[in-house]
Amino acid sequence: MKKLLLAFSFLLFVFSSSAQQIKRFNPDTIRTIVLDSTVNIHSHHLNAQDFIDAVLADTGFYKAFRAMKKYSFIAENRIYTYNKSNKVDGKIYRKIKHTDVHGKHTTEYLVKKDSGNVYKSNGKYQLYTVEMFDYIFGNAYNSDFADGPSLDGKGGKNESYKDKLKTLIFRPGHKVTGIPFISSKSEIFSKDMRDYYFYQFARGKYLDTIPVYRFRVVRKPSISDNDVVIKEMNTIFDARTFKILGRYVDMKYSNWIFSFDIQMNIELAEYDGELVPTKITYQGNWDVPLHKTERASFLIVHKDYKKE
Repeated sequence: MKKLLLAFSFLLFVFSSSAQQIKRFNPDTIRTIVLDSTVNIHSHHLNAQDFIDAVLADTGFYKAFRAMKKYSFIAENRIYTYNKSNKVDGKIYRKIKHTDVHGKHTTEYLVKKDSGNVYKSNGKYQLYTVEMFDYIFGNAYNSDFADGPSLDGKGGKNESYKDKLKTLIFRPGHKVTGIPFISSKSEIFSKDMRDYYFYQFARGKYLDTIPVYRFRVVRKPSISDNDVVIKEMNTIFDARTFKILGRYVDMKYSNWIFSFDIQMNIELAEYDGELVPTKITYQGNWDVPLHKTERASFLIVHKDYKKE
């Protein structure tokens, strides 16, 4: 249960050795798209249910991470951790060349720098947040992630809570069972939860050229903070194909067992007719009893995709 709470809090959810203050990465898809105007969806022969159905049915994010295994690319990972005064106390930077030749995947560290309070004496990461980052994003090209049969795989307690993480990241809006107090609150499109949110629509350009719709689900001001877990979720749709290209999630919750305040963004782009991840940003704090409060932010960029 403790592992599950820690893992969930991470996902409900960026270098110098001195403790300097820096502005955290702001993980917001809206900063990557230029919005033109609000949209009267009915004039586009769409309605809110069309967007809800597409979000709930989408497996494109998960498939995009699995697709990385097919390509060679460069990954740049910047991770910052913070002390209780919100000053940087640890930094990790990785520039990694991933190469895939005839199905054989290899990695080469072009740059590998750590500073500050990053590791425990046993060599493990200080923060469980960073460990989960490694599993979900850093090792996404490994067979552990890429070759799983589905999002609902089985394999003991560890695999069970990892599957819950996958659902929270890649299939938001679905119920995640087995998480105390808030399992049903992740099901934001259920009959019981819909009245807690406003739906808003806009259109714009993604990466300067791609026409998109933004579907925004935001908590109504009249709803108390702890009545919901997801405060806001923005999903970016390609207006031509209705494929999902980006998602920003803002999650916050607090009770006597744990609390978290997290924002995360994932963006995809098309290469060779297939969606692949290009940017992941995260910032957040979480706290559970008998465990160090964790504060971290990440910036992950994948670029130069190609087939060898």
